[in-house]
Amino acid sequence: MTAISHRAGQAAPVLARGCVPEAAAPLLLPLDKPAGWTSFDVIRALRRILGVRKIGHAGTLDPMATGLLICGTGQATRDLSRFADMDKEYTGVMRLGEETASFDAETPVLERRDAGAVTDGDIEDVRKAFVGDIIQYVPAYSAVKVEGERLYRRARRGEVVSRPPRSVRVVSFEVLDRSGPDVSFRIRCSKGTYIRSIAHDVGRQLGVGAHLIQLRRTQIGDVGVESSWQVSEIETCREFAALRTDTGPVSP
Repeated sequence: MTAISHRAGQAAPVLARGCVPEAAAPLLLPLDKPAGWTSFDVIRALRRILGVRKIGHAGTLDPMATGLLICGTGQATRDLSRFADMDKEYTGVMRLGEETASFDAETPVLERRDAGAVTDGDIEDVRKAFVGDIIQYVPAYSAVKVEGERLYRRARRGEVVSRPPRSVRVVSFEVLDRSGPDVSFRIRCSKGTYIRSIAHDVGRQLGVGAHLIQLRRTQIGDVGVESSWQVSEIETCREFAALRTDTGPVSP
């Protein structure tokens, strides 16, 4: 493995998979988040493995999503903000003909329509409308706070939620493949973009509804998921074990 050094006062380098640092802190680690984990599950795992309490990340991924999550330890948490403003790239799959309350597969299907009449040309025409600066409404099942309370808590209570609009930028939106009602795509967008809102809105414009069934973050700025670590790799890597400076477990 290649050793990566860090000088005091400099921004911490991103520690790509296969490299190890010369010192215990600070670290910027690109992680490949597994499906079913929250972003904070990753933080808890790193605290346990590295014996470091101060760990943060540069942008939440929903539990269903996989892919790139850049984490920082110690003083490197200060460097995470530079990634927050960078464009993000995702690949995903939306399913036409089905809508859910969360706009993804985390909640049951509420309504089904036949999407068999939707042509590839129809999808292409709608896709074009989502490139550039757009206004989207955040999902009711989101962590955005309205009047001091997160929207998903109100949605889970069955309350009608007023979803705030936000301006985002979609740099590119490509349709990669289609298999029946399932449409694979790649999208590059600004921070704060909800990909599941785009899937929902595409379905609405096609007149059949849609929801997101797969999502993977593949890039943040110039950092790609191919350079990221699996949590299990960090846990079993003896070089990381040697960095531990604590004498006991770190609480979550």
